[in-house]
Amino acid sequence: MIYAGILAGGQGTRMGNVPMPKQFLLLNDKPILVHTVEKFVLNPRFNKVIIASPKEWINYTQDILKKFQIDLPNVVVIEGGSERNDTIMNIINYVEKENGDLSEDDILVTHDAVRPFLTHRIIEENIEMGLKYGAVDTTIQAIDTIVESADNDFISDIPRRDIMHQGQTPQTFSMKTIKELYNELSKEEKEILTDACKVFTMKGRKVKLVKGEIFNIKITTPYDLNVANSIIKGSLDK
Repeated sequence: MIYAGILAGGQGTRMGNVPMPKQFLLLNDKPILVHTVEKFVLNPRFNKVIIASPKEWINYTQDILKKFQIDLPNVVVIEGGSERNDTIMNIINYVEKENGDLSEDDILVTHDAVRPFLTHRIIEENIEMGLKYGAVDTTIQAIDTIVESADNDFISDIPRRDIMHQGQTPQTFSMKTIKELYNELSKEEKEILTDACKVFTMKGRKVKLVKGEIFNIKITTPYDLNVANSIIKGSLDK
């Protein structure tokens, strides 16, 4: 089965003094989260779209979905985790609780709630490559030179730009495999884990790349929100 996991568990501290998590802020008179979820509910291949929200915002999330007519039987809201990977595991555990043991063909397409500009092509390629390879990351080739600084004070390395990629989402996984690999990690390894795909690379597994888009931005700061509104305005003016 094919599931979508919308990661909406963050509180959005980098957005500044706002009254709610960033995923609920308005983008062209509609919450960012709604823009994102709409892209997934329009794809008939998903058996279920699972939104992982902060516990105290679950009811609010359900209310806005109803307001914008996304109160569909295959869309559910659950509690997210304290960290990104905890949230992904919460989604997988929910699926197991509802449907029993996971199979090799059960895949989860995870996506940031605050990346509302993903395309149908990106979703479809994540599904296809996820079914084929079991682990997928959406990326774009690095435009700027990447500078590494181990001490955040001086340059320690400048990697070759032509082999550098910038990570986006969706990231897609075989749910059975990622859970097994995640449970093999030590507590120390889990504490430094910032990206779900690294669960696979740390265990020597391959992760297939899907080409993202420059406009598939993550809205995390007031500047990003201004850019997003410009993208929306530009698409409406065409």
